[in-house]
Amino acid sequence: MHRRRGFLKLSGALPALMLPSWSVSIAAPADELPATPPCADADEPTLRQMEGPFFKPRSPQRISLLEPSIKGTRLVLTGLVLSTHCKPIPGALLDFWQCDDAGEYDNSGYRLRGHQFSDAVGGYRLETIVPAIYPGRTRHIHVKVQAPSSPVLTTQVYFPGVPENQHDFLFRRELLMALRDDGGTQAGRFDFLLKIG
Repeated sequence: MHRRRGFLKLSGALPALMLPSWSVSIAAPADELPATPPCADADEPTLRQMEGPFFKPRSPQRISLLEPSIKGTRLVLTGLVLSTHCKPIPGALLDFWQCDDAGEYDNSGYRLRGHQFSDAVGGYRLETIVPAIYPGRTRHIHVKVQAPSSPVLTTQVYFPGVPENQHDFLFRRELLMALRDDGGTQAGRFDFLLKIG
């Protein structure tokens, strides 16, 4: 509960409708990567998943988690934040965290952690690396998503084609991103559906 309050405190400290200077559509075009999941009016919201032990509030605001010391395959994850009626949600807070390519989380700083706001059409773009597989867990990225004046959705996004998916008790097919190789960089897409209002 105290972590949820810290997250809400963060969202209160930053203007809920503050849109970054790159407020243009940044989601992958539909002909490049499919909408994942596809949205149909009155769909169920994105599945909730456990926060896990490694969330830290007050992450830095940034779209790129890449730093000179970070090794691993680059990943650009894009998508939309939509209502369950398929309407874009601008100004939604997205807070991402993940392990590095050795399966380690930074618990003392904010390496591979950051938050951003969806743009004017509900789009987001995250530049990061493909996280490692570590004992008991398949590849995944944690995220909290919060539309302005709405509850927080905590979930995880997974990678397709990973054999360890079938052995991870938390894995859900509904949370798979669309993924393709873009000449050494992985390009992914995942759209978050939120129940609001």
